Amino acid sequence: MNRDEIHLIETDRRRGRGALTNRTGRFERTETVRVHDGWDLPEEMPPVRTEVREERPRSVINYVRSPDLPFDRSLNPYRGCEHGCIYCFARPTHAWLGLSPGLDFETRLVARPDAPVVLATELRRRGYAVAPVAIGTNTDPYQPLEKERRIMRACLQVLLDFRHPVAIVTKGTLIERDVDILTQLAALGLVRVGISLTTLDQGLSRAMEPRVPLPARRLKVIDRLSKAGIPVRLMTSPIVPGLNDQEIEALLVAGKAAGAQAASWIMLRLPLEVSPLFREWLEVQYPMRAKRIMARLREMHGGRDYSAQWGRRMRGDGEYAAMIARRFKAATRRLGLDAKQPDLRCDLFRPPPRAGDQLPLF
Repeated sequence: MNRDEIHLIETDRRRGRGALTNRTGRFERTETVRVHDGWDLPEEMPPVRTEVREERPRSVINYVRSPDLPFDRSLNPYRGCEHGCIYCFARPTHAWLGLSPGLDFETRLVARPDAPVVLATELRRRGYAVAPVAIGTNTDPYQPLEKERRIMRACLQVLLDFRHPVAIVTKGTLIERDVDILTQLAALGLVRVGISLTTLDQGLSRAMEPRVPLPARRLKVIDRLSKAGIPVRLMTSPIVPGLNDQEIEALLVAGKAAGAQAASWIMLRLPLEVSPLFREWLEVQYPMRAKRIMARLREMHGGRDYSAQWGRRMRGDGEYAAMIARRFKAATRRLGLDAKQPDLRCDLFRPPPRAGDQLPLF
């Protein structure tokens, strides 16, 4: 048995999951591998189940200083994501928890039930400077766990109480549950929603993002949110050369028909542990295309699987990346999806009064 076979998890055990392996995180001193014990006795290994533990954070607003991002702070109700998208650039964050960016990322989740209370405390701090907070930029706040935990909904209520602007990114249909809060935020100019749509092909979607609602269902989410007056951006991300790049125009047409007001795109990113995970997945799911896809990605990153250089990491470099940008620009202009969305309002921010607070005289 070679090294790759040692790490490979049997198909029946990882059914409905994205990653094929569960290699030890990069910060661990020792590596755990399976070794046959020499006994020829049949042993059935149990399927991989989702486990949830809780974290009590002291802070939930994460300040970021990336020139590539249109926001400077984010919030994550959960760590890890059961959606299991094989391309997820957030997978390496699980290594900081002593867990694997592979199957652990999508099966060993962390809920942060105190996030709403901690958020309210941070927003009340003297000197807090209001600016839009992004939710869903690392892991999806509307992954299946949210149905039971309702942490995202409670955070949204806090943001509404404080009249605080928020930008949300999700693939989950559970966002429809919170239309009541979102419509109030939208009426005040305090919310934007991005719905991620990678492909219109159900088979490809199931392979790349196994526990994400199917594309047609996500288009219905765009329709419902738009009809409720909530501004929606279609996020055609990631673009994978040789896999879904031919769908760019079709994705934009479908998003426009569903009611999206704007659109954006990001090229596939393969930082740290995401690269070997994605390459393993390609060799199993699309072996005839694997070499061509990886060759095209390396063309855009100076011969490497990925380059984290500011200004280029989201789009890549070279003729292919430029061609994708031209196609996207032409299609969004033709469909009217290229207009800049209005800035979220920051002037309405006000901490709500608490019991015992002195009321203002005027």
